[in-house]
Amino acid sequence: MNLLQLDARWQRLNDPDYACPCCGRSFGGLIDIGYDAPGDWPHALPEPGAVIAAGEDRLSSELCRLGARRFLRAHLAVPVRGAGDAVHLAPWAEVAPGDFYATLERIEAGISAPADMAAVLANILPGPLGEIEVGHLRHGAAEARPTFLPAPGPAADALAEGLSFDAVLDIYAEIGEDIRPHLTGRG
Repeated sequence: MNLLQLDARWQRLNDPDYACPCCGRSFGGLIDIGYDAPGDWPHALPEPGAVIAAGEDRLSSELCRLGARRFLRAHLAVPVRGAGDAVHLAPWAEVAPGDFYATLERIEAGISAPADMAAVLANILPGPLGEIEVGHLRHGAAEARPTFLPAPGPAADALAEGLSFDAVLDIYAEIGEDIRPHLTGRG
């Protein structure tokens, strides 16, 4: 058993039967973080499953064209130290137009062979993850989002080590989802 398993906050976060005494809120595990659009997207956001078209610009849940720029929705797993679990982020990454169209061809053909492409995150990530910008996307299964892997360096090293549970709670607070008061067990 690791020390995190002894943390009452961690236990409450992961207990689907726990309800906050002050408001009844429950969690059942870590909260994933998604981004509706690349940070530079200037238009309205689509309803789930819809596509926004503004002139030549297009935004769907997984693909974006903004002028000459191309973006793919990516996956980034942030391990929680001592948990054997991760917070999953779904940021947008800018890729070269050729790589964007090659990805579309992979999806349409159902190709699952690994493939990598250079990428730059198009969203500012919260907390200590904010230093992560440049990296590459790794494709696997055709139906899965590509995984964002940061370029080697301090940010990649920190990501490989994982974040403390307190750092994860700080990230949630930074994005407007401060759950710390709901994990105290007090009303």
